[in-house]
Amino acid sequence: MLAAMPDLKAWARTLRRDVHALYLAGRDPRVPWYAKAVAALVAAYAASPIDLIPDFIPVLGYLDDVVLLPLGILLAIRLIPPTILAEHRRAAARAQGRPVSAIAAGVIAVIWIAAAALSAWLSWRYFCR
Repeated sequence: MLAAMPDLKAWARTLRRDVHALYLAGRDPRVPWYAKAVAALVAAYAASPIDLIPDFIPVLGYLDDVVLLPLGILLAIRLIPPTILAEHRRAAARAQGRPVSAIAAGVIAVIWIAAAALSAWLSWRYFCR
């Protein structure tokens, strides 16, 4: 079990780099619009604190992180031209040593909380009248 840890950590770093590269590719004008859309959706889902299936549900909670996210990344990578993707992978690798923005994480959390509160309020108004 302990022998697999370095491989797992390397895979996680590669996955993190690829998600960042997809984010960068999503903003590149040379990338086709459909690849940008898939890359933006995958990067937003990966960065979001809210999952499709909540993590507290046994087994299924981590299924979306283990299956859906890598499949989305693979699809987005195949849609982006290889030379452009290699350029963004190098940029993402250089950026991995930089500090993480707590402000950005807070903004994402506030947006999700506001969306959940709005949904709850609209549901209450619709169903309780």
